[in-house]
Amino acid sequence: MIKPRKLPQRMCVGCREMRNKKELIRVVKTPTGLVELDTTGKKPGRGAYLCPEQKCFNLALKGKRLQKALQHEIAEDILDNILGQLQEKNIP
Repeated sequence: MIKPRKLPQRMCVGCREMRNKKELIRVVKTPTGLVELDTTGKKPGRGAYLCPEQKCFNLALKGKRLQKALQHEIAEDILDNILGQLQEKNIP
């Protein structure tokens, strides 16, 4: 009998819900200190996961959860850039 394959689970830093890794969007702090979206999920560096929803992004910013997860202060222009990229991905 074949065992069902386990799907990797990650927690959204905004709403704190556990979801399948493929459903979430990864934000990564690269070894050079640059913070950006990781569309492939394979970029090196420290990562944090967000649901593809505007409210989760706002919650992550409000409580500075994204900064805490990445262990790095994030400038406003970078946050605006990430928000713009998330909106391009048609988040509600």
